[in-house]
Amino acid sequence: MSSESVHLSADSETRRRRIAADNPDETAGEPPWGQQNPRGRGLCCDATHLLHEGLDGHSLPCISPPLGPYSSASLCRQRSHSLHAFDDTWDDGRCKTTISAENEVEAQKQANNYKFGFRKWKSHITERPFEVRSEVVKELYSELNVIKVHTGSLISCGNVLYVFLFGWWLALVYALVSLLMFCTLIGFPYGELCWNLSGYFLWPFGKSITEGIASERRPKRAGPDTFTEEVEEHNGASSILLPTPVEDVFEESQAPHKTSHWRRVSTYVWLLLGYPVLAIFHSLACLLSWLLVVTIPVAKMNARAVGSILLLPPEEVHISRITEEPQTGEDKALLCCNHALNGYYYKYTVDGINVFAVNLLPLVIFALVIGYIDKDNKFASSEVKFATAIGSIIPLSYYIGMGIASISAQSNFAVGAVVNATFGSITEMTFYITALLRGHREGNQCLQEIVKAALTGTLLGCILFIPGICMIIGGLRHSEQRFNSRSAGVSSSLLFISIGGVFAPTLFSKAYGNLTCEGCSSTGTNATTNTTGPYVCHNCHYDLSENNYTMFHSHVEPLVHCVSVLLPLAYIIGLIFTLKTHSHIYDIHVGDNNASGHLGAVVHWSRRRALFILIVATVLMSACADLTTEHIQPILSQPGISQYFIGVTVLAMVPEIPEIVNGIQFALQNNISLSLEVGSCIAVQVCMIQIPLLILFNTIYDVGFVLIFSDLHLWASIFSVILVNYIFMDGKSDYFQGTSLVVVYLILLATYYFAPSPAGC
Repeated sequence: MSSESVHLSADSETRRRRIAADNPDETAGEPPWGQQNPRGRGLCCDATHLLHEGLDGHSLPCISPPLGPYSSASLCRQRSHSLHAFDDTWDDGRCKTTISAENEVEAQKQANNYKFGFRKWKSHITERPFEVRSEVVKELYSELNVIKVHTGSLISCGNVLYVFLFGWWLALVYALVSLLMFCTLIGFPYGELCWNLSGYFLWPFGKSITEGIASERRPKRAGPDTFTEEVEEHNGASSILLPTPVEDVFEESQAPHKTSHWRRVSTYVWLLLGYPVLAIFHSLACLLSWLLVVTIPVAKMNARAVGSILLLPPEEVHISRITEEPQTGEDKALLCCNHALNGYYYKYTVDGINVFAVNLLPLVIFALVIGYIDKDNKFASSEVKFATAIGSIIPLSYYIGMGIASISAQSNFAVGAVVNATFGSITEMTFYITALLRGHREGNQCLQEIVKAALTGTLLGCILFIPGICMIIGGLRHSEQRFNSRSAGVSSSLLFISIGGVFAPTLFSKAYGNLTCEGCSSTGTNATTNTTGPYVCHNCHYDLSENNYTMFHSHVEPLVHCVSVLLPLAYIIGLIFTLKTHSHIYDIHVGDNNASGHLGAVVHWSRRRALFILIVATVLMSACADLTTEHIQPILSQPGISQYFIGVTVLAMVPEIPEIVNGIQFALQNNISLSLEVGSCIAVQVCMIQIPLLILFNTIYDVGFVLIFSDLHLWASIFSVILVNYIFMDGKSDYFQGTSLVVVYLILLATYYFAPSPAGC
């Protein structure tokens, strides 16, 4: 036997013992290693890799790679009795998913991600220990007050872009303020400071700004011989008897100097004439660079200039080039920025909230102000109001998702299930109910068709687009990804039940409805036989309106009510099946070492705060949904665009953008199971929760909502469910399968784009 074979065999035995130590319950009673059942081939679920065979004929344990430094890791074993026994036949076996996180709250949040009916959430809901973060992430939160020597070239695309976007006009403003302060004569020191800062902000890279007292006031540093005798005399004595350090002398001598700074007349001339102008322009630069996200270092630089540098005495501000020589202990670093652009700032968070959600929050206020104050469209058109209102739904959806995840992770299962079932669909429900109410008040049947198109568009997007785009991005990074086909099969079965129940009244109408047509006319008259030609009819449909009293009230309406009761019942049965009786499908295990080092986890949002934000976000969502439906009519009136297309794209997919981002992040971390569950969970909730709630609302307050869909909605949804069920059969995914799903989705969108407008629009 070769040395390589011996090494692999020893490594295999070491891994087996480690797994046996971590999972004593599973290994008890199993046959010895190497004597397993020849048919004992299990499925590595949750993004595990293929079996790696040892040269000695024994299979190595298949261990999934960590899903990020703080994510869940799936662990399972593959068995094969020989090298030639492994083939493409897979039998579903029990696979344990072990959750490991910084604390118990994060572990509970990750466990909720694997539970059926719970919203999948990627972002952290607790503060992560800063000391364990990567150097790239630590750089994002640095305050630019540490001088770092840059070894490479400072001439980069980001730095040059800074000069064109910010540097030249900041330098110009400083030069003008410098001339102004020179003209006052008394403000000459500030004029000199502004002139120096003008050159700095034109090109700040490779330079530093430090704080230090003037040379004539600087205490003399003791020489090396000054403390020698005293240290030798007090050798072995307590440190409290040693001479005062230089830093203490520096602080004591600096205090009276700072006090005298606020007694100067020139200081108040500066605060009246120079500082306000620079504060305005720095604030503008700070705002613009923050909104661009990747230029947040420029925002920090401008904020530090306004809040610290410009309020110091001018003689204490020193600008110098960064050299490799160590910095003297007499000066304090204030500002050092070597790069104006950092592409990793998409990860930046503020109190646990992603920077993009923070930046989009003012859009909500702007949409509400122009929507409810400018009633006559004097300052903004209906198209602008519609765009801002629909865009405001994106950050509000994010805040609702964060609130749901925070409450669920800090509560028991019952509370988490209720919160997910109620608030999980609040984004879509607010728009649907608002549109139905407005359509009923205005007698506009088009809004009802728009709601049906949005429902169908959400189904198509969650069944085809979300899994497809996650498979593409995950497949490009990881050649092939595996998922738990058993859990995916449960979701597919529920999707079949959902689609069958939702479209049952539509199929019933095709079997028993009365076909009515409008605009029927004869093509001509045959003069020889004196008979009329064939009739051509337009807008033919099955009449199931309330005018056809017998059919609607005696047959269709009871069927709709029956379906609206059975669908939530099926959803509850799915919860019991996956979370109680057959929870081994997921087999979530929370490790014992989760909170060993971080018992005092700091949660970004407490349950009370999360509930308050949920309520506020829901109210704001209702207001934005009202503005969307109020100003949607000009959008619907655009020539050449079908109203179906607007419903299945903009109104359906914009609220799901946070979910799409979560799914992509899971796929990038090789956790394709959660990516697929993101879309399946939303699609099941649309059919089994949202549509029954709309039926219940229509029963309480009749808005004329009838659960009859057009043929295009019917066949597109049925075809999508069949296709995605076929894709999920083998438990594997790659970018080709994802591309197939996305292409089919785009074909359906093209069909909706060229489809004629629905009746009443």
